Amino acid sequence: MTKKMDALEYHATGRKGKIEVISSKPCLTSRDLSLAYTPGVAEPCLAIEQDPELAYQYTAKGNLVAVVSNGTAVLGLGNIGAIAGKPVMEGKGVLFKRFADLDVFDLEVKSENPDDVIKVVQLLEPTFGGINLEDIKAPECFYIEEELKKTMNIPVFHDDQHGTAIICSAALINALSLVGKKIEQARIVINGAGAAGVACANLILSLGARAKNLFMCDTKGVIYKGRAEGMNPYKERLANDTPLRTLEEAMRGADVFIGVSAKGAVTQQMVREMAKDPVIMAMANPHPEITPEEVLSVRSDVIMATGRSDYPNQVNNVLGFPFIFRGALDVRASTINEEMKKAAVLALAELAREDCPDSVCRAYGNESFTFGRNYIIPKPFDPRALLRVAPAVAQAAMDSGVARMPIEEMAKYTEWLEALQGRAKETMRQIINKAKCDPKKIVFPEGDNEKILRAAYALIEEGIAHPILIGNKAKVQEKIAELGMELNATVVDPETSELTEGYAAELYRKRQRKGVTLSEARRIMRRKSRNHFGSMMVHMGDADTLLSGIDSHYPDTIRPALEIIGRQPQLSGVHGMYMMVFKKGIYFLADTTVEIDPTAEELAETALLAAEKVKLLDIVPRIAMLSFANFGSVNHDLTVKVKRAVEIVKQKAPELEIDGEMQADTAVTPELLENYTFSTLTGPANILIFPDLNSGNISYKLLHRLGGAEAIGPLLMGMKKPVHVLQRGDDVSTIVNMAAIAVVDAQNL
Repeated sequence: MTKKMDALEYHATGRKGKIEVISSKPCLTSRDLSLAYTPGVAEPCLAIEQDPELAYQYTAKGNLVAVVSNGTAVLGLGNIGAIAGKPVMEGKGVLFKRFADLDVFDLEVKSENPDDVIKVVQLLEPTFGGINLEDIKAPECFYIEEELKKTMNIPVFHDDQHGTAIICSAALINALSLVGKKIEQARIVINGAGAAGVACANLILSLGARAKNLFMCDTKGVIYKGRAEGMNPYKERLANDTPLRTLEEAMRGADVFIGVSAKGAVTQQMVREMAKDPVIMAMANPHPEITPEEVLSVRSDVIMATGRSDYPNQVNNVLGFPFIFRGALDVRASTINEEMKKAAVLALAELAREDCPDSVCRAYGNESFTFGRNYIIPKPFDPRALLRVAPAVAQAAMDSGVARMPIEEMAKYTEWLEALQGRAKETMRQIINKAKCDPKKIVFPEGDNEKILRAAYALIEEGIAHPILIGNKAKVQEKIAELGMELNATVVDPETSELTEGYAAELYRKRQRKGVTLSEARRIMRRKSRNHFGSMMVHMGDADTLLSGIDSHYPDTIRPALEIIGRQPQLSGVHGMYMMVFKKGIYFLADTTVEIDPTAEELAETALLAAEKVKLLDIVPRIAMLSFANFGSVNHDLTVKVKRAVEIVKQKAPELEIDGEMQADTAVTPELLENYTFSTLTGPANILIFPDLNSGNISYKLLHRLGGAEAIGPLLMGMKKPVHVLQRGDDVSTIVNMAAIAVVDAQNL
């Protein structure tokens, strides 16, 4: 199937187009209907009549953006008309929702008269919290935006202008810093004097570039003072007092080229004549002014960016507009001003200098991204962009006096933004915050592993834990240097540590009747097993908790911990649990890693330990004891065992909310659970106890691989001191999450 057919089928399959309107309130009963419409709806109407600001409380206005276009400059398609541009505007709505949870109505205005567009938007101001102008040709777009900003009291933002300018400027700041050039001294050429080009020039000037060093070109050549042909007031403001007349002349000795023009506008000869370490941003779509292959074939010292995703350094507006509007609407800004745009620029530039999450790397074929010539701007699917740009924009709105509802606690606002990305992230953030209240010492036996080092850096930066890295000090420091990090973590080398001899003596004391001699204990501590050394650190109180397994098999991690730290004496054994993180919730699955065929008593023990663990994470446990049948519908040894386990738990902890035996779908589906009015569960279960290891292990792996859940664990339950196990495929964010859980465990000893 051709790409054309793929695209057409994508838009036509199922519900036509790309968007739909979904009710945010229930409308299932006659009571719901009376509240949603007449007579109940009269109450918010009357309240808003008295105080129009209450529209932000009783309607969707504060989260609603209009994407407005007349179709006169659609993407690379030109003037195709309002209705033909509608798929693009719907697509813009999808991006607003996907990246910032903002709702959109797309408005296609059937007129090329700019005053018509202005009038339509002005009349619709009561409906929206903000206006995103899109795909309107220059110079009309400048006039439309200026008039609307003068006459409206909500943010108006032409993304083709300012979105491109913001992302381009962030990339430019980082590129110049990499080559040791200052924006005040850089010679900058911009080719294309339409909406994006003019906005790029204006924003770059506001960031410190000098007008005498900025040369704007269009199809007629350099825009210079005194030029008459092809001029308008917006170009006139950017005219340079220069004898240069052509793009070729302007490019000689240029430090920066910014292209928002057309395919092939730049030649290899022009590139050859640029200054040392030039920055080229060829952003014409779908074909850049010059391709990276053409550039790199004539020089190797170039930092190159395009508007395309198949090349490094994509300048993509989706890094800007969703988050800019999010921040502006959340403080109820009356406009989006220059200070807010510059705040977005700096936030994006700073984000690119941070360690890139593994989740982003996976989204791009497991490619590694490190700040440098091929990574000067964050990737569009970087979830941190919302958390950096929206608060920066909101703060700038408050500082510049255009915010009508200032945010009192920016840290809590950032956490709220994180919650927009899913309730599971909100829960994980609560766990991290709890860990940060009392950080503990966490030992990583695999201290020279790259992911462990990156996680350790994040733990220190966020104040979650005090990492202790076990390994050869020279190798660990060398790895840290390779990663370009400044990591101030404790490194312990078992071969040279003053702790080793005491640890060996303690191991000999504990294991001398298990065949371990003193010399063998010394060998184990010095060279054989860093998991033994790490476990001994926890046992002896030199660390509070241990996290290991990224480079080793599960038994090789858990065995030393059992031998040295041991299980709680009142328990029959240790048990394993996974935290399964879905976008809309978190479930705890046990036992998924240890008990192969548990007895009723062992199942009850698993449930009690799981409830205790979940409580530590400030989550109210609701336990379902799973089986293949519901509540006695089948009398079998397997169901009887589960039923007996429920009885044991209720005897030992009558305050716990627990029920079973029940099927898995009954446990998590309110509609099914409602059929069993006698059930003691007040809602869907969040702890699922499996009847054996077969079902538990299979289920968590299927949910992880096919259900899209992030599997955090296994969390070991029943140890004297907290020990948790990593999996070989865990990414840095999972390691950080596991560390936070381990710290919370250690806080409650």
